[in-house]
Amino acid sequence: MAATDREDRLAALGAERVDHRFKGLPPDAEGLTVAELAAERRDLFTGGFTTPVLTLSAEAVEHNLALLETYAERHGLAFAPHGKTSMAPRLFARQIERGAWGITLAMPHQVRVARAFGVERIFLANELVDAVALRWIAGELERDEAFRFICYVDSVRGVELMDQALRGSARRVDVVVELAAGEGARTGVRTEAECAEVADAVAGTGTLRLVGVAGYEGEVPRADPERVHAYLTRLVSLAADFDKAGRFAGLGVSEIVLSAGGSAWFDAVADVFASVPGLSLPVLKLLRSGAYVSHDDGHYRKLTPFNRVPSEGTLRPAFRLWAQVVSRPSPEQAFVNAGKRDAAYDLDLPEAQVVRDARTGELRDASGISVTGLSDQHGWLRTEPGVSLSVGDWVGMGLSHPCTVFDKWGLVPVVGADGEVSDYIRTYF
Repeated sequence: MAATDREDRLAALGAERVDHRFKGLPPDAEGLTVAELAAERRDLFTGGFTTPVLTLSAEAVEHNLALLETYAERHGLAFAPHGKTSMAPRLFARQIERGAWGITLAMPHQVRVARAFGVERIFLANELVDAVALRWIAGELERDEAFRFICYVDSVRGVELMDQALRGSARRVDVVVELAAGEGARTGVRTEAECAEVADAVAGTGTLRLVGVAGYEGEVPRADPERVHAYLTRLVSLAADFDKAGRFAGLGVSEIVLSAGGSAWFDAVADVFASVPGLSLPVLKLLRSGAYVSHDDGHYRKLTPFNRVPSEGTLRPAFRLWAQVVSRPSPEQAFVNAGKRDAAYDLDLPEAQVVRDARTGELRDASGISVTGLSDQHGWLRTEPGVSLSVGDWVGMGLSHPCTVFDKWGLVPVVGADGEVSDYIRTYF
């Protein structure tokens, strides 16, 4: 896809009309385009937004994009951030503008979204044996010579199914053998000997091309630095063994793909990948961390590698979910109008951070207020003695696990530190 076509499709996001599909947005904005609403630069608190409403911090998102760009450059890594986190084409484009090699995805539908907005390099961190999806991929490869697509394989049977679906295709599909993170881990080949069998199966087809190896260190059982480093060392050794055996020779392979890296152990990936031995071809060291773009106030705040290497920088949480106190039945309890339909709860409950007083408009720290549970449409708050919290007040909450936050919101306001809404991020789940 030409650059002008990509720009036109991204620009078309601004032409979408604001209506009932998008919760939290001002009712009086009905019928405006997203671009028109953004141009009004409305204030989050006085501009007609309704609760609950999820926001992204403009400053935090920009900081996080810049931080991982420089981190990848510093460590000699190519970067394909996992797009399943946000499924937001505008964020995909900004990640690519900030030096990303391409976008990682997990499902065929996600690939279709990325292709609809002109993403030219896609790493599918998953096995793909669906014949319909494979034939669609083959059509995209034939239609667009610039399109690069790579996906996992982890079984001889999977290779057979891919080959059957792709026969007659104009271009081979690039694959990497996925090495499992250990017994009891998720997908992936369990032993190096079985990896060789899968690689031999790929070589026996006329539809696939082996270009590297990959894995996900986040699935290492009882993960700690020693176990994660050991697994990643196995992955590097597998690439070297495949290269020594000539498995990447021929078929026009110009670089060996070596990929790993979720959002909890990318420091280990940087450490181990820095010692990749000299191979017969250049090595594309592909990092895939995705949660960084928004970070969070729970799971990744605790697990981020920057806790171990603070000299490398610090990510900033970008999410804030604003909800309104709708009931204060006792001095110790209150309820806000945001629940499971609005906030992620699979890893951690939301964290009450700030209160906006309904009478004065003043902001204050939410100390003494905690979220104890979520119903479908209510958040349960516990308040310590003496805490001031009234019906009508807004409570701003930090959230945990970006991958299950973004998918609850179709259009997310981007808010500056001054409360001005400058942009909107469209998601496609």
